[in-house]
Amino acid sequence: MRRIVAILPLFAPVLAANRTVAPPGCITVSNTIQAAVDALSTASADAQCIFISPGTYTEQVLVPARRAQLSVYGSTADTGGYAGNEVTITSSKSQADGLSNDGSATLRVKAAGFRLYNVNINNGHGRGSQAVALSASADSAYYGCAFTGYQDTLLADTGTQLYARCLVQGVTDFIFGQHAPAWFEKCDIRVLSASMGYITASGRSSSSDPNYYVFNSCSIAAAAGSNVADGAFYLGRPWRAYARVVMQKTSMTSVVNPAGWRIWNAGDERTSNVLFGEHANTGAGAKGTRAPFATKFSSAVAIETVLGSGFTGAGWFDSAYL
Repeated sequence: MRRIVAILPLFAPVLAANRTVAPPGCITVSNTIQAAVDALSTASADAQCIFISPGTYTEQVLVPARRAQLSVYGSTADTGGYAGNEVTITSSKSQADGLSNDGSATLRVKAAGFRLYNVNINNGHGRGSQAVALSASADSAYYGCAFTGYQDTLLADTGTQLYARCLVQGVTDFIFGQHAPAWFEKCDIRVLSASMGYITASGRSSSSDPNYYVFNSCSIAAAAGSNVADGAFYLGRPWRAYARVVMQKTSMTSVVNPAGWRIWNAGDERTSNVLFGEHANTGAGAKGTRAPFATKFSSAVAIETVLGSGFTGAGWFDSAYL
């Protein structure tokens, strides 16, 4: 019988070679992750911590709003990235089940200050419908995680968000949302076999909306085992008319189309107010004549522009991963 066990007082995490036992202060889950989340008070202000034992957990997990700052750690052979992760949470819900994007998500985060370390989040529905792996609706950060799906993999929707040393994989609009400012640091963006695909779909609908996706020192390439034709993928298209996405200091293989960016749909272009920017990108996919509505930046966007001037003091921030 798997069980949840209490351990002793919490302290700040330190980046180490591996994490195969629970950090001090955590409860350990080896049954269902939702049971561990539900075992923690939403009213207490004391920091909370969960450690997930190795395995594949087939469930949908909701992390509701709470007063406490919650950190969730997956067992891993290498905390520095996602390659050594030993924990996967998976489901296969989609909009075809009558669910919203958020409702289809394998992991739904509503808790401000949430941090997730070294966990793989998968939606295995595949093509044919929107099917979210992560739905993030709070100030939160994700370190050494892998988010895999096909359409609408990662919903970065509300709250300030940080993704560092993560994998994000999919085909159609697979990083999307409406209101979140989100910074992607040293992330691997991987695309699956398809005749055409779009990495981002920013849903920013006005000039005052904070939605802003910046990819800094990332890499874009075909996923392992995927045969992707040259030029099959676009960096993004505008889900809403004020879409705002920047790719900077990012390596791009030839899977990226020379135009870089694309309209939403013929007859519904939505490009008159977009900000699709690039700076100092490298590789075959960074070359070519970009779309006329794209912008070439003379300098990089600062992380403070996206996350705010006080981001290093936020409860979700961990400097070891930047």
